Amino acid sequence: MSRASDRAYNLIRGMILSGELGPGSQLAEEALAVLCDVSRTPIRDALRRLEADLLIRRTGTQRSFVADWSLSDIEDGFELRGMLEAHAARRACQRMDDRALARLRGCNARIRVAIERSEPDVGGFMDANREFHAVVLEQAASRRLSALLGTLVEQPVVRRTAEHYGSDQLWQSWSEHDELIAAFARRDSVWAEAVMQGHIRRAFHTYADAHKGRSGEPRYPVHDNCIQNDGRSGTGPANDDSGRGNAAVARER
Repeated sequence: MSRASDRAYNLIRGMILSGELGPGSQLAEEALAVLCDVSRTPIRDALRRLEADLLIRRTGTQRSFVADWSLSDIEDGFELRGMLEAHAARRACQRMDDRALARLRGCNARIRVAIERSEPDVGGFMDANREFHAVVLEQAASRRLSALLGTLVEQPVVRRTAEHYGSDQLWQSWSEHDELIAAFARRDSVWAEAVMQGHIRRAFHTYADAHKGRSGEPRYPVHDNCIQNDGRSGTGPANDDSGRGNAAVARER
């Protein structure tokens, strides 16, 4: 892959994962080329990679849209992640050394600091949580497992699950991490596997509960300069004085 293709891929991927490009949004090659400052060929390469990552979908006419998963799709993703992370925990248990345990304790200490604040620091929680799970995966020492989990963990709904957590859920997550550390310290792989499986399953239920009863509202912000909604939520971007509102928006042709 060319540097231009990599740059376009990383930029568009980042916008999807952050929610700046929302589910169901149409991606216009011409507008993305302007945004990424590349030709349309690297954009096409980037979109093919994003489709392989399950971050976008393409229609029969080759139009590209940010993937919008159903709750059933999301549950499948969490189930797969639960099985894989539980397997990673089991493998890691036999390889966990004192240094790795200290790193896990440090991550969970940062999580505690983040959630003890009067207004919980969700960003701090998410950073420490990602590092905690990364340490477990590192100790599992399986490149194939890392590659498989990389696709699942980088889905937008997984990355933003913590945004739906209230104080009780944040503390529950900390407690489950604490129990995982205890299982690793005991070198009890069955215990570690069971705790990790339940940890991921609970995360799914938190996400699902947060979305019950919601309809007709966009869940994430959209980047008007690069997209056109596919018709499910109403109007497109308004024009502004600079002309950027319409110039970079994908149009039906």
